[in-house]
Amino acid sequence: MADNDGLRERVAAAVDRVGTRRHVAGAIGLDETKLSKALAGRRRFTTGELAAIAGFTGVPLVWLERGSPDGDAPVTAVPAASVRETVAPDPDGARKRILDAAWTLIATAGYHRVRVADVAARAGTSSAAVHYWFPGRDALLGEALRHNVELAFERQSAALATVADPHERLVTLLDLQMPTGPVLEPEWSIWMQVWVEAVVDADRRELYAQAQDRWFRTVLLTLRDGVAAGVFRADLDPELRARQLTGLVDGLGVGVMTGASPAPAMRAALHDFIQHAILRTDAP
Repeated sequence: MADNDGLRERVAAAVDRVGTRRHVAGAIGLDETKLSKALAGRRRFTTGELAAIAGFTGVPLVWLERGSPDGDAPVTAVPAASVRETVAPDPDGARKRILDAAWTLIATAGYHRVRVADVAARAGTSSAAVHYWFPGRDALLGEALRHNVELAFERQSAALATVADPHERLVTLLDLQMPTGPVLEPEWSIWMQVWVEAVVDADRRELYAQAQDRWFRTVLLTLRDGVAAGVFRADLDPELRARQLTGLVDGLGVGVMTGASPAPAMRAALHDFIQHAILRTDAP
């Protein structure tokens, strides 16, 4: 994807209309320095970054990339300064319906089997409307991953809001990652498909890394809180254990999703790790 002054101006306008650049970078899991360098023309925006920015700021990805909703006009046709006027709001929730439809279809049918026409039919709209918000399947997959991350984050925030004890928080956090049920099974399906795409697609790899880092840091902060509270081992290395624990969740989750291992065995293995590698051995 070729970066140019117009693209950077549109990204800056979209970002600045919803908050500070630090806020937007943090919200989409992008290092603020990378955002600043890309806006200054010292690095290229990846497709995943543009998809995340479009999703968070509420503007069509095609507008960021090409400068007009239909992509036919030159980039100067929609001045960055007038982004509020040129990008219409989404009062009927069309974008969300399209994203929900894409999320469900990718999770249940597989990324490479989903056509834009399928998404449009499920969302009750047209293919043209899908292309207005998402130029193609790559953008849809990127947004589906971001949607996954937001679903998980919102679910975690709600479940952990009243849990003060670090041990209980950690157990709850891991239970929220079990690949069972009507929400988590589709989430895991998308995660696993993104892993495969990330092996061969650098843009997808960066998007996945940003999402994975958010999950890792949630575990890391919980472990640090537990050490500070005297609940976890005093000599515990929070970063090492967070790497091990998130790796266990990923590996065991694949086993559950592929039928190689039952979900209770995954839960038992995670609880055993907490008991023997994280909790204080002299705890009452």
